[in-house]
Amino acid sequence: MAQYTFETKKDTRSGFGAGMEYLSLNNPKVVALCADLIGSLKLEAFIKNSPERFFQTGIAEANMIGIAAGLAVGGYIPFATTFANFGTGRVYDQIRQSVAYSSKNVKIACSHAGLTLGEDGATHQILEDIGLMKMLPGMVVINPCDYNQTKAATIAVAEYEGPVYLRFGRPVVPVFTPDNQVFEIGKAIHLMEGADVSIFATGHLVWESILAAEILKEKGIHADVINIHTIKPLDTNSVLKSVLKTGCVVSAEEHQYNGGLGDSIAQFLAMNRPSPMEFVGVNDSFGESGKPAELMEKYGLNAASIVEKALKVIARK
Repeated sequence: MAQYTFETKKDTRSGFGAGMEYLSLNNPKVVALCADLIGSLKLEAFIKNSPERFFQTGIAEANMIGIAAGLAVGGYIPFATTFANFGTGRVYDQIRQSVAYSSKNVKIACSHAGLTLGEDGATHQILEDIGLMKMLPGMVVINPCDYNQTKAATIAVAEYEGPVYLRFGRPVVPVFTPDNQVFEIGKAIHLMEGADVSIFATGHLVWESILAAEILKEKGIHADVINIHTIKPLDTNSVLKSVLKTGCVVSAEEHQYNGGLGDSIAQFLAMNRPSPMEFVGVNDSFGESGKPAELMEKYGLNAASIVEKALKVIARK
């Protein structure tokens, strides 16, 4: 497998903005809605190119979801955008009743997810959104890892028929995936080859997993690192293939243990290939105000924690 490096850092929300800019020029059915957060969602280019296809709903997220559902009935492809806390928890009833139940072609695209929201604190740092969305029947859940993958995911989501939750964030992170990639919904990406432990990561924890694998390599341990950008539907074939080779698992995500990626993998393995497993995530707590890097360290969402859990799970084999 390739040696992963990066030359720049960008925020994944800007990848979403770049994807929306592309769609403004190439897909006339795409419309964008925003709950008073144009700058935060990086929608300026979309609005400049296609002002007639943008709807500012104000701080009325429930109404935004209803409007998006109506636009979908009219044949449009609406992207309803806001912060992840407001776009999932605040409007869960509207998403369930008006979007998921009737499988409407609405894309719920949310920024500022997880602890890396930083100084805004626990009230805004939603760590439950993946669980909320993946439990809705028919809802696709996508959590890309860097700027390039977020841009590609945004474009792919517009081509997919059905409800989608697309999650991304505010901090700048390494850009290490190809800029010309084709995003395949539901297909994991094998990043590093190893036979000692499987590391399944999503979102901001993918890069941390690559760093962890390099540290483990120095200890003579070779990790199988897989980017699970689509949490639902889960690429169970890739999960099983890796675990049959390594015999143990670490999941890594910026989300609660409950309801997240690790939860999905554990459920699948319990029914198909029970294996020792450790979780890197937030363990049944809210976040707090602080600098993103400091919060990730305090809550154990970094390469050092992944290494620690990998050594622990290998010892359990």
